[in-house]
Amino acid sequence: MRKLLLFTVVALLVGGGTALAMTFDEAMALFEGSDIMIPYSDEGRATLNEMISVFREALGVPDELDETNEDAVMAFDADAGLIDVINKLSQTYYTLADAFLEGNSEERPTYLRGKHWGLKALRMNPDFTATESTDGFTEAVGVAENVDGLYWAAANWLRASEFNKLEAVFAGVPAKTDAMSLRCLELDETYMSYGSYRALGAFWAGLPKLPGGTYRKNWNRSLGYFCNIVNEPEICAECNDCPDFGGFLPEMGEYFENRLLFIEYWLIQKGGYWQEAKRILESVLAEPIGDKYP
Repeated sequence: MRKLLLFTVVALLVGGGTALAMTFDEAMALFEGSDIMIPYSDEGRATLNEMISVFREALGVPDELDETNEDAVMAFDADAGLIDVINKLSQTYYTLADAFLEGNSEERPTYLRGKHWGLKALRMNPDFTATESTDGFTEAVGVAENVDGLYWAAANWLRASEFNKLEAVFAGVPAKTDAMSLRCLELDETYMSYGSYRALGAFWAGLPKLPGGTYRKNWNRSLGYFCNIVNEPEICAECNDCPDFGGFLPEMGEYFENRLLFIEYWLIQKGGYWQEAKRILESVLAEPIGDKYP
């Protein structure tokens, strides 16, 4: 399996030229909606690194801070008015690792940095920290209102966990990230083009088969989430004991990543659906990209 979880397709554009030093406003302007608009090139990689530098400078992060250490990031005194910058730093780390660092020794450390800044943003909410201290992390997620922080903390956390899935299961990561994705759906199911449905579909398909218990591979639950974002009624009719999540959302038909993750994490991994995977891939290739999701 190439990846345990891909939460979003980053908006990667074909481009050329050389990345230039940027201002804070220029870094913020690279966000279009909830996507980062960069070229998939050496320029794009350099741009992401510059964005990280700009956001760290805005937050006053010292060079010596070990961002791969959760305690160190939690101890950093961040301005409460800069939570949006922290959210974007978490997303930018995810984007850098996802788009450019696969197989690189910096891949997992970069996801850890993104995870810790996402958690930092969540814990800057006094209600969250108070609930976490008394009732635990999963209960605290229920009072979180920061969709960006929840989404990118979970995205980075799961991708960092793919390097040792069983260790993550025994550490309770699935329960925590599952709660975060479900909370995102409660707060804004449209975030990242219904990204939490993709996340949860891939999550349940990507878990290991063992050990036993709740958090193990669950094809039906995975299919239940994917069927909200792919228009495949015959396949979705096969789902047994699937939770009712409301059914396919027609506006998601143009978002190709929904189909691609369904192919990668459900059709191919479950097996026996090669013709269906071929047909859906051909539909992606045949359809125009359009203006909605460039």
